[in-house]
Amino acid sequence: MSEIKKVVLAYSGGLDTSVILKWLQENYRCEVVTFTADIGQGEEVEPARAKAKAAGVKEIYIDDLREEFARDFVFPMFRANAIYEGEYLLGTSIARPLIAKRQIEIANQTGADAVSHGATGKGNDQVRFELGYYALKPDVHVIAPWREWDLTSREKLLAYAEQHAIPVEMKRGKKSPYSMDANLLHISYEGGVLEDPWAEAEEDMWRWTVAPEKAPDKATYLELTYVGGDIAAIDGEAMTPARVLETLNRIGGANGIGRLDIVENRYVGMKSRGCYETPGGTIMLKAHRAIESLTLDREVAHLKDEMMPRYASLIYNGYWWSPERVLMQQMIDASQATVNGVVRVKLYKGNVSAVGRKSATDSLFDPGIATFEEDAGAYNQADAAGFIKLNALRMRIARRLRDRK
Repeated sequence: MSEIKKVVLAYSGGLDTSVILKWLQENYRCEVVTFTADIGQGEEVEPARAKAKAAGVKEIYIDDLREEFARDFVFPMFRANAIYEGEYLLGTSIARPLIAKRQIEIANQTGADAVSHGATGKGNDQVRFELGYYALKPDVHVIAPWREWDLTSREKLLAYAEQHAIPVEMKRGKKSPYSMDANLLHISYEGGVLEDPWAEAEEDMWRWTVAPEKAPDKATYLELTYVGGDIAAIDGEAMTPARVLETLNRIGGANGIGRLDIVENRYVGMKSRGCYETPGGTIMLKAHRAIESLTLDREVAHLKDEMMPRYASLIYNGYWWSPERVLMQQMIDASQATVNGVVRVKLYKGNVSAVGRKSATDSLFDPGIATFEEDAGAYNQADAAGFIKLNALRMRIARRLRDRK
């Protein structure tokens, strides 16, 4: 411990990281630099500055990373149509590599020889943070207090805070029984009644979305303009990536879009039940697949779909900075050069439907060929007979062999 001179702590100012800050100072006898990231969690981050200052921290970083998060992490992920185990849109997973990246940048700027996080030893986040740290600074020392200390419950954390005069804000009113994590892409819920996979989530748990049955009786239509696979405008109004997400979250949430209740397989080996709200991401996935259906070559689209589960697992498991994810991203991004146009989506009581798509420059849909009406010779239907027979050849040979036995 005495070898550590300075550590950069991912710091929210809440109970866990406030205790970690003091614990690092007390046990490692080192200088602590705090880093607080605003990635759209919807909570005020500036109070963390006063808390860190009161704890004797001299170097305090509070960074607004919302645009970087949306532009460089969320949007590239949605170009791949990434979805984990058929349902999860990776809202927590995609935030961790950005936080890890910024922590390492601060460590380099301040001459710190260690970084620290507040993730527990049971979850995925410890893996995601630390794989990022080591990928970006191979020899950095990582301190994970939850794997070292004996403060294994909220009661012990509160007792430690009281013993060391650490101010802890106790929210008035009913305390949420859930462990929640939010960013610009989603909000997640774990713990409490959700630890019983048979128990239905309580309606008052959800923060961003109305219940689908209470959503407006009239459908909402949006037109999303795509440039190079990314949404660049909504209803003709140009927007930055972060504003796109904020707008789709607001409109999607009002229409009951984006609720999810799943049991997922954590990378560390256990199953975990979680609930998620991802209204904007749910709309983005549906719309992106719609514009790709019009503008991507069939085999390119199918190859992307084959790659996607591996790509999604890499992000879920913390391998954003791995060479294989980077290589896959280059291929995915190259495919998006022709993904330009407009998608019209219909939002109604928890459902998202793509009801229109067009591209003035890159549409591969040829109505002259696809029509059920007279096609003026654009497609010779008689050609299909030879095509079918050639593709049936191996099955015909196999059938003949079986019939001779």
